Amino acid sequence: MARVTKTRKPEAVPVTLLEAMMRDHLHALAVQNYSEHTVRNRRVHIGFFLEWCNERGLSEPVEVTRPVLERYQRHLFHYRKKNGEPLSFRSQHSCLVPLRVWFRWMTRQNHILHNPASELELPRLGRALPKNLFSAGEVEQIMQLCDVADPIGLRDRAILEVLYSTGLRRLEMIQLKLYDLSLDRGLILVRQGKGKKDRYVPIGERAIAWLEKYVREGRPQLAIEPDDMTVFLTAQGEPFSRDHMTWTVKDRIDAAKLGKTGSCHLFRHTMATLMHEGGADIRYIQQMLGHEDIKTTQIYTQVAIRALQRIHAATHPGAMLDRGETPPTKAPASDAEQLSSMLAADAEDDHE
Repeated sequence: MARVTKTRKPEAVPVTLLEAMMRDHLHALAVQNYSEHTVRNRRVHIGFFLEWCNERGLSEPVEVTRPVLERYQRHLFHYRKKNGEPLSFRSQHSCLVPLRVWFRWMTRQNHILHNPASELELPRLGRALPKNLFSAGEVEQIMQLCDVADPIGLRDRAILEVLYSTGLRRLEMIQLKLYDLSLDRGLILVRQGKGKKDRYVPIGERAIAWLEKYVREGRPQLAIEPDDMTVFLTAQGEPFSRDHMTWTVKDRIDAAKLGKTGSCHLFRHTMATLMHEGGADIRYIQQMLGHEDIKTTQIYTQVAIRALQRIHAATHPGAMLDRGETPPTKAPASDAEQLSSMLAADAEDDHE
């Protein structure tokens, strides 16, 4: 019998020079160690623009002028989704920023002599907090609905406890490995978080207890070989996808019938808000979030992890086991606006 060899399907040849420039740009981002998520998002947003250009016979970078880009910006403003709703100004902003970066790159690489996007004015964005935040009591209602006698219910309880205690991002939760857990020290190591930066995050005693119970009793029932040491596994024994993690948390929130919608980021913002209300300084919350907001990083220096652990234990309502601790005095009201600004900026991460 003749041996059958598999041939790799060749990548499609770029149709236009604009498309070729997009591919070169995305390759340059990958070489510069940008995350796969960033490269994928840039491909999507620039791809939308290329489709729009193809419909109008625009195929070369020199054909894209500032008036052309302004026409595309108006197109985004008037565009309607399948449900008839317009794009939010945040979505329009997200579509235009990659174009500005792309055309700046083409200018620096001497593919074009002038950057037509250099003076393109982006939509102004508001600083609104998430519509929904949980109270400490509402968080407890959600937690209590998990059937911890079942490995999936135990897993979900551990997921919710970790989200609530640490405020990790969805992707950070998905990528957690068993060797990232330093539970005897009350710490979790977040590897390659946003901006590809590592950081330690404190985790409260209650969350540690549930996480240890899941790792000891629930995870062995879900894990399959080869085991890559991912902490949270699906019913099929695989690491979570982004969408799967979102729907898992969302289903638990919906089951509580609180009239509030959201997923992982809702716990993240609840954690930050409740810690602030409990008396945590804004700089500690900033480090918990792993968020580099210019308004705070220019003011404060890096905070030691042990000091952050003490603040977390003293201000987070779910950090300690039930020992009757009394929460400290509330933080100054002057920090409230700074927290609002930080969380509003952080909400953009929900598109990850």
